[in-house]
Amino acid sequence: MSEVTDEDVIILDDVWKIFGDRDQEAMQAVKDRGLTKPEVLAEFGCVVGIANCSFTVKRGEIFCVMGLSGSGKSTMVRHLNRLIEPTSGRISMLGKDVLALNDNELREMRAMKIGMVFQHMALLPHRTVRDNVGFPLQVRGEPKSKRWEVSQKCLNMVNLDGYEDRFPRELSGGMQQRVGLARALASDPEVLLMDEPFSALDPLIRRQLQEQFMALSAELHKTTVFITHDLDEAIRIGNRIAIMKDGVIVQIGTPEDIVTKPADDYVKDFVEGISKLKLVFAHSIMEKISKYKPARGENLAKSPRVPHDTDLDHLIDIATTTDHPIVIQDDKGKDVGVVNKSTLLKGIQGGKA
Repeated sequence: MSEVTDEDVIILDDVWKIFGDRDQEAMQAVKDRGLTKPEVLAEFGCVVGIANCSFTVKRGEIFCVMGLSGSGKSTMVRHLNRLIEPTSGRISMLGKDVLALNDNELREMRAMKIGMVFQHMALLPHRTVRDNVGFPLQVRGEPKSKRWEVSQKCLNMVNLDGYEDRFPRELSGGMQQRVGLARALASDPEVLLMDEPFSALDPLIRRQLQEQFMALSAELHKTTVFITHDLDEAIRIGNRIAIMKDGVIVQIGTPEDIVTKPADDYVKDFVEGISKLKLVFAHSIMEKISKYKPARGENLAKSPRVPHDTDLDHLIDIATTTDHPIVIQDDKGKDVGVVNKSTLLKGIQGGKA
């Protein structure tokens, strides 16, 4: 696991979950004998849900956990607020040891600090939209005036003003999902846990909600763990992505890292069809200017200049307008690298200069 800092809101360290009556025996056998998942099932009748999961999530980060069905991603996220108790490991959130909390402390953390959004929202059918959104505040004992004020604010955030007195059955699936998001925001949590919240929606509505969520996240600066089985979704919204397989995290990285440097064949298969044009940036493919050897008659003084975080798509647009290489600049405007036609093509193919 990477070095922990004060900005790390969530910390998982070597977390395991083994389901079954002989889970402790199985855990000890894994440590002592290095048993595999099939071997644990055969010998102890236990299922390894997640194995050796370690990561940190920084304040304000959207951390996506991506994997196919059965990969352990939903099991993992339910450990963060102890809906599932781990067999082994350490979990910290907002500076507190989650596993050391007593029942009252855990309820308080869930009510005050954590918002959770599921794929199936389980809205209360007999309550209006306003009352559904305000329900977490009612549980906390807030007066109706405060609940209605906060509900209205949150409904405005998700563009549902005017639907306050409707019932869930009167709303579309996408609108119900927005009610669920508003409900999660109503208690003003520091952490959002989102378990495939948009996966059951039509593609267009899904994309609209992704955009709305990203805008809200940027505005409210919430720390988010976002579970998805869709790599396109993970790449689109995640600051970093963890890819899981058979209960194990096989790679953690930025979208650019995942696409350009897959850790193994499993990840490589996932990213094979992903366009790199918006995910690979100038600083990744450029040749350092100190090592660049200009071609005969080439004058970098005439080259266009762009920031180091310019993506491939924009670099291609620029390259079509000039015969000169493109000079890359750092945040201070200093020339630090060069991208020519050759390095640009390598970038498009996913290779490095």
